[in-house]
Amino acid sequence: MNICVFLSAADLDDRYTRPAREFAELLGKGGHTLVWGGSDVGLMKVVADGVEQAGGRLVGVSVDFLQAKARPRADEMVVAKDLAERKALLLGKSDAVVIMVGGTGTLDEATEILELKKHGLTDKPVVLLNTEGFYDGLKQQFQRMDEEGFLPVPLTDLVFFAEDGVAALAYLEESAGVQ
Repeated sequence: MNICVFLSAADLDDRYTRPAREFAELLGKGGHTLVWGGSDVGLMKVVADGVEQAGGRLVGVSVDFLQAKARPRADEMVVAKDLAERKALLLGKSDAVVIMVGGTGTLDEATEILELKKHGLTDKPVVLLNTEGFYDGLKQQFQRMDEEGFLPVPLTDLVFFAEDGVAALAYLEESAGVQ
């Protein structure tokens, strides 16, 4: 399965890098392909290294202004002209999406995929990986939107909240019918 991972390119502490590395190893050992922003820095590098070391494939989608930070070795690397094209390519090359810890770029990517799902423009499974409770506030906001009628489809149809990588990958594989 080609799994797009939206995540930070920042250098983060062990609270975030350890679970990210563990999830990456699960992807690689499971024979999955990582589809990611292509950067070879920060948490993006941690995940790409983990997938590669565990035997998985790497498909990167960088963007012109970040090309200098792109991973020099990947099974496939595409350079988009802008962030909008990058998001479209990431989603087009993936079967499923995992949203890991990140900043405004990750949040932008997360809301875009959820908006596409809301309108029925994609049926890809989406997991929000809530490492160390990072997304507790966002989860609460989404639940409020659901309860108060702001979402035309149930929140459970849009996103699965996972507390760890094992639960995230199990949900994706179950959604894809992988035994």
